[in-house]
Amino acid sequence: MEIMSYTTQDMWTWWFALYLFLGGMGAAVIVVSFLTHMYLREEKELVMWGALSGVAMLGLGSGMLFLHLLHKWAAIYILTPWGILHKPDSWIAWGSQFILWLQIAAVLFALPFMVEKPRLLRWPIIGNVLKMEIVRNVAATAARFQTLLGWVAIITGLGTAVYTGLLLQSFPAVVLWHNPAVPILFTVSAFSTSMAWLLIVMYVFIYHRVDHTIRALYERVDIGLITAELVVIYSFFNYTLSGSESGYRSAELLWNDSGWVLGFVVCGLMIPLVMELRCVFGRWTGKVPIVTASMLVLSGGYLLRHYFMAAGVYAYPW
Repeated sequence: MEIMSYTTQDMWTWWFALYLFLGGMGAAVIVVSFLTHMYLREEKELVMWGALSGVAMLGLGSGMLFLHLLHKWAAIYILTPWGILHKPDSWIAWGSQFILWLQIAAVLFALPFMVEKPRLLRWPIIGNVLKMEIVRNVAATAARFQTLLGWVAIITGLGTAVYTGLLLQSFPAVVLWHNPAVPILFTVSAFSTSMAWLLIVMYVFIYHRVDHTIRALYERVDIGLITAELVVIYSFFNYTLSGSESGYRSAELLWNDSGWVLGFVVCGLMIPLVMELRCVFGRWTGKVPIVTASMLVLSGGYLLRHYFMAAGVYAYPW
């Protein structure tokens, strides 16, 4: 009779968790801010900050992944269409394409607003770039195709947010990751953290230049997303506890870890949910409660991915 043994994976650690966190959140930030501008209310400030911060998050996350590649020249190959054509079942290839076109479309969509913004024009490097004639010509051209660019950004942004979960779900050796709820959980978390980030931006940086109804809407949507995340977490771990021994071991690692229970579930989900409910129903007013709740949501979004990496268990023999 074969004896089963278990070991936690140690290849994908905090740096990969940070890549998944920044990639999902950055993509969702762009999607949310662009949809708001296109279909709810024209918010130029929100579009600019959403595009700049989202592209920065995607660039930083992708840079961390690139630094850990063994064969760095392979990145050039997967950034071309040949990467997908050669291996269409590779989520890395699809995700790289999504991220590339998302960043291009996001910058072009926001560029017409950026060249008109005096505040950006005073920035040392970005301001000089925005004053260049060729950049202004590109901005004028982009303005004529803004709806198309917006939809390209939204579609590739949704693809990027979902891809972060599908990438993990494609590893059958780790039962915790190879779970049908992983893409749902990571996508919901990406949009919840994007709402939290945009609330911080609106309350701290552009408070008087964004309509109050948009801030109130984001708070309500984030309440729904946090609630959905709690439901998915509950369903997810019912699945692992009733499945294979490997999944059970992963769940055991997580629920016996105070970082997961207190850091993620309590401080990253439950406490901000209660705080946002009190803010929405008028019990608490001012910037501090909602900004604090948003920062807790951001920390929870990272901790979700951090502990998912740490609790990945291989079972032997396979």
